[in-house]
Amino acid sequence: MNQKREFPNWEKLYQTDAVESMPWFNPELDPDLDRALTQLHLKTGSALDLGTGPGTQAIALAERGFDVTATDLSETAVNLAKEKAQQKGFNVSFQTDDILNTHLNRKFDLVFDRGCFHVLPPECRLDYVRTVAGLIKSGGYLFLKCFSYLETRESGPYRFTPTEIQEMFGDRFHVRSIEETVYHGTLNPLPKALFCQMEKS
Repeated sequence: MNQKREFPNWEKLYQTDAVESMPWFNPELDPDLDRALTQLHLKTGSALDLGTGPGTQAIALAERGFDVTATDLSETAVNLAKEKAQQKGFNVSFQTDDILNTHLNRKFDLVFDRGCFHVLPPECRLDYVRTVAGLIKSGGYLFLKCFSYLETRESGPYRFTPTEIQEMFGDRFHVRSIEETVYHGTLNPLPKALFCQMEKS
């Protein structure tokens, strides 16, 4: 699962490629997150969209009524997403930020990550867990979507088993569920993924 993987320069990617062509582009709220919010009766509160990229998930959460902050390593991605939110009339706090060296200084009711964790170097994963746990209020939620060990494509993000997720996050979160699903985007067929619901201990 952990063979070294290469990833693009995110800033250059967003400068040169249309966001609609990117594998992770999904104009609607992720269906697994949508279902989780409904099941948990989460309708308001503060939300952080980590690795927001095109900003679609942040905008969809704002449309739902959440107070949304959205971050990405790419300044270009952040600026494009900010423009899109303004065009649609939604107020989202978009910020250029590195979760491994974050400047965020508040706690959120929920964090959604559908593209950040599974592209981090293996040696940085526990730093991520510690940092994200520090950004979530007690009793708040982390919703994590990542590529599954069942995905057979050679390229793309790192893959994970449910056991690996439990081992990495279990000290700081109550892992409520890990479901096999797909990663909604532009690839065909859709990649196999895990959707993880975790509650801050």
